[in-house]
Amino acid sequence: MRQVLSARSLMALICISFTVASAPAAAQFKNAKHAVEYRQGAFKLMGVHFGSIGAMVNGKKPFDSAQAAFDANVVKTVSALPWAAFGDETESIKSGARAEIWLEKEEFLARSKKMQTATAGLLEAAKTGDQAKLKVAFGDTARSCKACHDAYKE
Repeated sequence: MRQVLSARSLMALICISFTVASAPAAAQFKNAKHAVEYRQGAFKLMGVHFGSIGAMVNGKKPFDSAQAAFDANVVKTVSALPWAAFGDETESIKSGARAEIWLEKEEFLARSKKMQTATAGLLEAAKTGDQAKLKVAFGDTARSCKACHDAYKE
């Protein structure tokens, strides 16, 4: 089994995420460009691990329950990270984010919570080792992600 992050690296990521989430948004980033890079990095990391699960549940690579659980854990952990990096100061930076994010901030953040709830369900399904349950949870999570992308991503 190939793990992209070691258990030690994942623990460090979790510790950093709790530290970042508890700090004021303005103090987290050197500047607006750094905030955009941070959130894009978080989304890219989620995408890599979510894509790995997708390949398994769609028969494009062999199902590996341990790898699926690892990937789901990364997705769930990282799903809490990007939202603090959508500060008002980042609105003018070209990033693929639509202006509606800042015009509909409450709805945007509500959708982020729905996605985080879906990723928690994905992790729970992955922990069962049941590919059919994981496929259902993957679909739920994918729909949550797509709804936000359709509304808020160029």
